[in-house]
Amino acid sequence: MSELERIAEKVLDLIVEEDPLGEMIQGFPGVDAMLSDLDEAAEADLKDRALKLAAAARAADAADWVTREVTITQAEAIAARADSKLVEHAVADLEVSAISRLLVRVPLGRPRDQRDYFTRLAAIPEYLRKAAVRHRAGVAAGRVPVRARAEFAVSHLEHYLADPANDPFRHVPVADTAERDRLIDDVVRPAFAAYREVLKDEIAPHGRPQDKPGLCWLPDGDAVYASLARMHTTTDRTAEDLHQTGLDLIEQLAEEYVAIGSKVFGVKTVEEVHQRLRTDPAMRWTSAEEMVAHAKATMERAEAAAPDWFGLLPSQRCLVEATPEADEQNAAVAYYYPPAVDGSRPGVYYANTYRATERDRYVSEATAFHEAVPGHHFQCVIAMGLTGLPKLRRHSYVNSYAEGWGLYCERLADEMGLYSDDIARLGMLAMDSMRAARLVVDTGLHSFGWSRERTMAYLRANTVMSEVDVKAETDRYIEMPAQALSYMVGRLEILRLRARARQEMGPAFDIKGFHDLVLGSGSLPLTVLDQVVADWAKAAK
Repeated sequence: MSELERIAEKVLDLIVEEDPLGEMIQGFPGVDAMLSDLDEAAEADLKDRALKLAAAARAADAADWVTREVTITQAEAIAARADSKLVEHAVADLEVSAISRLLVRVPLGRPRDQRDYFTRLAAIPEYLRKAAVRHRAGVAAGRVPVRARAEFAVSHLEHYLADPANDPFRHVPVADTAERDRLIDDVVRPAFAAYREVLKDEIAPHGRPQDKPGLCWLPDGDAVYASLARMHTTTDRTAEDLHQTGLDLIEQLAEEYVAIGSKVFGVKTVEEVHQRLRTDPAMRWTSAEEMVAHAKATMERAEAAAPDWFGLLPSQRCLVEATPEADEQNAAVAYYYPPAVDGSRPGVYYANTYRATERDRYVSEATAFHEAVPGHHFQCVIAMGLTGLPKLRRHSYVNSYAEGWGLYCERLADEMGLYSDDIARLGMLAMDSMRAARLVVDTGLHSFGWSRERTMAYLRANTVMSEVDVKAETDRYIEMPAQALSYMVGRLEILRLRARARQEMGPAFDIKGFHDLVLGSGSLPLTVLDQVVADWAKAAK
């Protein structure tokens, strides 16, 4: 192992230490028993070690420039997340994560799985105690949550605590149910009750109003947002540039809505298309069974077409399942969970069947192409199988690359002829408009001082999201600054690189080769992907 590879492995160790619930690292030895250390001193130490490794990577004598740049970028991203101090004021996101994210990461089937689960349950009180300390520090420094988000966290905890018999942690099947229940009743639930009191009595009363939800209203908020935007997009694009890009894309999408919507609904304006998608009962599922069956059929259609567009194919198929009952009320409409590194769990596409008849069917195909085939399932499983690359490149996560790839696949599916009808293609546009609007409202919130109401008004006017989703998405952008930028920025960059390569290579350009290059290099910052594609195109001339 070279010096650079050793440095890269140490950076991966820091990523594991920072967020043991990260999707791409499940199944590593010991990971399934860990929770993050939210202590401020521990976070500062993590940042210091990350920056030292970044400096060591820069100084390393390495022919593998791609691994060097990935190592530096990933190490500096750890430092950027520490500097953001989001743990001090993103209280609702942290609290929901402590319940929902933990539940879907429980492996089953082996004795050690039960031990790991019990170890994590036992660690929850210390995790929440440190979270409370950080929230108090945030109040002292003026980094306070939006009051309504803190109150939401309190109400979420009260709902959780109100029904001990149906505690979602009890839904995890283990052999020793007595020990599980003891930990839940004597350790976990009292810890959440104490945390609720901290949020209710000490944190929420200091919260910001709804008209000041962005980072720009907090100390050093502009600098923090700029840093997070660089981290999530792996570009230097400014808030002004991203905001305008989103506005331009929304305008372009309106023309596509009318072109397809006029054929399907016989209407003439984008507003009429939006209205039909929101209100027509035919746009909803008739049953949970129909939803899951359609997801499976969509996946099978994509799998059959994939060999014509990809040389690299995943080593395992993607399973399709209904979202686990314990998580369904808080989970997304659909999501992908990668396989465990140790092979103990396959990759699964979860379709959320909770209140299925109220859910939109028209977005289901675009979502499946993004989340599973040929989206995240291809991206994650192929990366894990690249045994010739350092582990860091196989198991780390770059938002703009991963989410950009997923969004790219929604449009790629149209090129592949995978959408079953024009209703499903309108769903593709609906997903596009949400991601384009994210560029507008995320920058609006955190850089230009938009209120929550202004943000929701923009989403209502320019997307097809339901009122429930408009509110939920707005709150997501408030508590996860800049993450929402990664989707469209990544997709636009992949499309730009593809067009440039096609122009430079002429008849030598091969779409399968391009896709294999993008997926066969591991998770890359967009600046690195740019050079990798440029080198590929130059070598092919």
